[in-house]
Amino acid sequence: MIEGIIIRGVGGNYYVDTGNDVVECRARGLFRLKNIKPLVGDRVLVRLTEEDEHEGYIEEIAERTNEMIRPPIANVQQLIIFFAVTNPEPSFLLLDKLLIASEINRLKPVICFNKYDLADDKLKQEYERIFINTGYRVIFTSIYDDNSLNELKNILKDKLSAFSGPSGVGKSSVMNAMQPDFQLKTGEISDKLKRGKHTTRHAEIYKLDFGGYVVDTPGFSSFQLEGIGESELREYYPEIKKFDDGCRFDDCLHYKEPDCVVKDAVSRGQISQARYDNYVRLLEDIKKEKLY
Repeated sequence: MIEGIIIRGVGGNYYVDTGNDVVECRARGLFRLKNIKPLVGDRVLVRLTEEDEHEGYIEEIAERTNEMIRPPIANVQQLIIFFAVTNPEPSFLLLDKLLIASEINRLKPVICFNKYDLADDKLKQEYERIFINTGYRVIFTSIYDDNSLNELKNILKDKLSAFSGPSGVGKSSVMNAMQPDFQLKTGEISDKLKRGKHTTRHAEIYKLDFGGYVVDTPGFSSFQLEGIGESELREYYPEIKKFDDGCRFDDCLHYKEPDCVVKDAVSRGQISQARYDNYVRLLEDIKKEKLY
């Protein structure tokens, strides 16, 4: 059998890069019986067919280091979370959900605001302040600025990374700018909805000339977090976690409790108001789910 990595999956067919070739594979029925679905990023063992050495069957799937549901990918080392500086306007609530997803999956997140040529320095500084004390890396890219693309290349080098974020923020355009032979389809912004039209239809791994792999994933404008308890949510906000030991109550949710050091930190600007407001909104959503 031959080792490889699944680089694309469409309609039950999986394309496995074995290093020297890309083999079109079907998954054994055994996986279906075990309720296991191969994912892009899976390391697999492939048995080639006798009739065609470019076709085969996936016989084994190696243990995953992590797995994401949306986008459906495995073994990713870092998540590059793409939002446009403007056109479309960024949803910081969705961005927070993606950061939480990266924390849950033990991925290193990098926040990338694209199309920064459309913004001034004041707006860039405003966005940077939102993530004060989080420890997250925030970068700004533009397909018209080679220096910004080189910064992103250094982040991607020799890693399996995933690009994720809403449609229309320029993920595919940035990939094309970094490596023109990708020739990924790009889409314009819908005038009516002010959000991007979907151009990437499935998760797919692309090999980078300068080292590493990147997954371009379907854009989306909504994202649900499931299985997080209200006392767990604060664990996924690094800047809140830094302060929550000093609260009056050990089980403080930093919501309506008195003598809350987190709320004090917000008032002092040590935690951004926008991030705290998103935390409260997600907390209220979790509380509502408990009622049903």
